[in-house]
Amino acid sequence: MHAFLLSRLATLTALFLLVPRAGGRTRTHRGTAFAAFRGFLLLIAVALAPCPANAQAPEKPWTAKWIAHPDAPATAAGVFHFRKLLELPAKPDRFIVRVSADNRYRLFVNGRSVSVGPARGDIMHWRYETLDLAPYLQPGRNVIAATVWNWGELRPGAQISRRTGFLLQSDDPANAAIDSGPSWKVVADQAYRFTPVGGDDIRGYYAAAPGERVDASLYPWGWEQPGYDDSQWRAAVRITGNALPAGSNPYGEAAEWQLVPRPIPAMEERPIRFAEVRRSEGVVVPKSFLAGKHPVAIPANRKVSILLDQRALTMGYPVIVASGGSGATATLTFAEGLFDANGHKGNRDDIAGKTIIGIKDRIAFDGGNRRRFQTLWFRTWRYVQLDIETGAEPLTLDDMSAIFTAYPFQQHAAFSSDQKWIDDVWAIDWRVFRLSAFETFMDTPYYEQFQYVGDSRLESLISLYNSGDDRLMRNTIVQFDQSRVSEGLTQSRYPSALPQYIPPFSLWWIAMIHDQWMWSGDAEFVGRFMPGVRGVIGWYERELDQTGQLGPMPWWNFVDWTFERGVPPGAENGHSTTISLQLAYVLKMAADLEQAQGNAVEARRDLALAERINAAVRAQSWDARRGLFADTPEKQKFSQQTNALAILSGAALDRRAVAERMLADKSITQASYYFRFYVDEALREAGFADLYLAQLEPWREMLRLGLTTTLEEPEPSRSDSHAWSAHPNYHLLATVLGIRPAEPGFRTVAIAPALGELKRASGKMPTPRGEIEVEFQRRGPTGLTGAIILPTGTNGTFIWKGQASPLKPGRNQLRR
Repeated sequence: MHAFLLSRLATLTALFLLVPRAGGRTRTHRGTAFAAFRGFLLLIAVALAPCPANAQAPEKPWTAKWIAHPDAPATAAGVFHFRKLLELPAKPDRFIVRVSADNRYRLFVNGRSVSVGPARGDIMHWRYETLDLAPYLQPGRNVIAATVWNWGELRPGAQISRRTGFLLQSDDPANAAIDSGPSWKVVADQAYRFTPVGGDDIRGYYAAAPGERVDASLYPWGWEQPGYDDSQWRAAVRITGNALPAGSNPYGEAAEWQLVPRPIPAMEERPIRFAEVRRSEGVVVPKSFLAGKHPVAIPANRKVSILLDQRALTMGYPVIVASGGSGATATLTFAEGLFDANGHKGNRDDIAGKTIIGIKDRIAFDGGNRRRFQTLWFRTWRYVQLDIETGAEPLTLDDMSAIFTAYPFQQHAAFSSDQKWIDDVWAIDWRVFRLSAFETFMDTPYYEQFQYVGDSRLESLISLYNSGDDRLMRNTIVQFDQSRVSEGLTQSRYPSALPQYIPPFSLWWIAMIHDQWMWSGDAEFVGRFMPGVRGVIGWYERELDQTGQLGPMPWWNFVDWTFERGVPPGAENGHSTTISLQLAYVLKMAADLEQAQGNAVEARRDLALAERINAAVRAQSWDARRGLFADTPEKQKFSQQTNALAILSGAALDRRAVAERMLADKSITQASYYFRFYVDEALREAGFADLYLAQLEPWREMLRLGLTTTLEEPEPSRSDSHAWSAHPNYHLLATVLGIRPAEPGFRTVAIAPALGELKRASGKMPTPRGEIEVEFQRRGPTGLTGAIILPTGTNGTFIWKGQASPLKPGRNQLRR
């Protein structure tokens, strides 16, 4: 009851504070009495509002100080090394610290990398990591060290920042001497420069990390080791003000970053090798070099070019170990594919007549022995070209490798059938999904690294069905809740230093919450976001006009790239049937969430609004002659997107007929790889799930193009790595094998396979209750044999050719 009253108070306060006017803007009220009452309500709301969805009480108060270099500008680009010596009488059993930094850090203990972070957030939800350093400590002298960097004006669009800073604190008062403060030493690393990415280096919009340039002659080699002489380093200075724990007074003058615990695990890091040298000029590179067993000698005054092929797209930290070569330089260029003279990639396996264009990092060698170079930020590549120019001294390449990194998803699902090509689609989908998940989900690991709602919803479903790990999905839902603005919408991508608003993506955020609830059954987690759900719906409700459909709307109303600028007709200058139907579709999900929270009145209200919108669409946008819904009441344009949403929302009274026309009429706007997810969902709703595998022809074309990940859009595609095209790894399990929750949390399941032309299919997938396994074999033209294994305590229903039969926990034999 207390939570219910708080929710209602917060809602009423928000409505009072933000009185809407046409177009979703707000009206400013004046008057002393009003202002006083408004301030009173604000104080009540702040005092009684629950903590952010991921906020937790800190383990202990923060007494350590944020520190920085004494002379460095607060927000300028720079790389800094921090050190603290620690004498120990014996190796401890436990040594817990909390650590964070702005923009980024890598923490070392006695020269070993032990942590990278902080996990991305915003200033009001700045993440810290909790670590046990005991395994890396030793009796006697130890050094705790950190590289901290600020990209400055070149920082990635997804990187929010306040100023350069570092923070570390022991959780044991006996070890408080290591807490960050003036006893730490710091040096500004003059070896590093960041270089912009653009112009001839890139094709298309780029918003990720800049290039790195390092001069080995200026680098403080060995700085992270206990025996390094840091006598010339400066004492670190305390940044004015302390970090405050989550829940502290946000208006205190001392506040810098509002600290919250990292809610996700550490990123995976593991060594990987390059697969193949595709071509080289000026030097012969033996295969043993790629295995790290044979160095490559590059003579003095020589220009060398080596093109390395990973054979599959990957991401990580490139590593070069080199000796000698004072005055030599190396440029590393990273690319998803090579380009021909016309600027096209073509088959990604072919290199003849093609050149590399992409992000560049540069090294200037100093002649030292076995110098090790590793990029600060990860790169994404299939191809890496290494261009070296030596001066008067020869250079030896001792080794070149990489450290793969990504969110530590593990695949616990499997799919097998009598069609080999499906295995290949399954593989490229899983690969691009892995590469699109780091501390947040990402649209593309190469070009942007933004967490967009539209992409993240599909990536989250893949994570649930393929790995059973919902932690990154929960983090995503929380972060978009934190991105909400006073008008009610979420931002379209977050965290982001570049605000962007795509109202339809706010609707997909509600869908993502519904997905999480259906998979986990965690109504308490979902309940935290209901004020935000109502805020999004409230924004859209204000945009409905007298026609019952959505009128002209502000911001960027992106739905699918196959519309001009991604915006369907009428969204900005008339009435959009497409987005009206999306709203009706999501309102039904919102009603489910309200019902789960015990809010039956709100649920009925959402359903009634959905039906009013559907009725308005039927009356104004249905074209009986074409048997399709038009994109606007003017009925000039039609699309798969609109008709798929008409099926999903319930506006289509004859779903089968609309689905048939949607597929047959090639004159209408076709859905992209991304929006095909919703088209495929609509086909299943209309009873055409058996057509699903035939819809995967574009994925088979990707395989023929030599792609090892899925495209952003049809060729010529900017990006070769967009996980919003990886949804077959959801549908192969949820549609072809037919495994879906019938109740939240998989309390019961409904398994309705749609094998299409397959003669056999089998697979498994994780659920919160345990693994579900299925195997199906065709028996004649309409029969089926096989088995379904359900977890303990899980019942279900098996549906085949319209006939339903019960399933019990354990093994269920099938013969139909």
